Amino acid sequence: MKHLALLLFALCSSLSASDKPAHLFILTGQSNMAGMDPKLGFEPEAKIAFPDADVAYIKVAVGGMPIRYWVDEWNDIATKHGVDVAKAREKDKNKGTIFYPRILEQFAAMLKEHPNAKSVTFCWMQGENDSKTGLHAPYADALKQLIANLRRDLKRPDLNVVIGRISDHERINPPAWKIVRESQVAVAQADPHGAWIDCDDLNNKEVKGIMTNDLHYTKPGYELLGRRFVRQAKALIEGKEPAENGRPE
Repeated sequence: MKHLALLLFALCSSLSASDKPAHLFILTGQSNMAGMDPKLGFEPEAKIAFPDADVAYIKVAVGGMPIRYWVDEWNDIATKHGVDVAKAREKDKNKGTIFYPRILEQFAAMLKEHPNAKSVTFCWMQGENDSKTGLHAPYADALKQLIANLRRDLKRPDLNVVIGRISDHERINPPAWKIVRESQVAVAQADPHGAWIDCDDLNNKEVKGIMTNDLHYTKPGYELLGRRFVRQAKALIEGKEPAENGRPE
């Protein structure tokens, strides 16, 4: 009888766990997303934010990558903005949209573990490359297209979006950097399921006794980046207003 009771308890616990709501996250972008270790900020904050739910995520991030590697329609979008696409892509070596298929593939695998996800949140930390290379004009439309594609292909019109605004580094091509920053906030604020994150306080480093706004973030900065992604997502999931200043407490 004792063994039977233990078996029933284990079975009930298993069923209870599978009945828990699940919140799924897609973490993607270039170097500052690649540099964010989810275990040091994102995961601890997720446990605080969603104590009675399962949280799962995928991460597709590689440094130095332009948004066109996520957006199949980028050529057409860029052409409409007067960009010489052939020149812009002359070093691409036929890479195409290499990261978007990875997201779909990894998300499908995650969905098998959590088939009835309560929410899905897309976390985006990218834009430095497009700023540096002067490809800022099509950026906003490309980002909106990426979000639309995900909502369509994941069959989640309620997909939440949290965009990390590139920091105040602005050493290379400042006018383009400014436009990408403004585009990221504008896209997030115009989206009913959108929010943005301020990263201007995540990259403050002392170099030879001088404080500088570095391209990449500090270790505490990356930890806070992960926490801010979760905090803004939590507000969206619960139908609350995300922090307007991009710094959720």
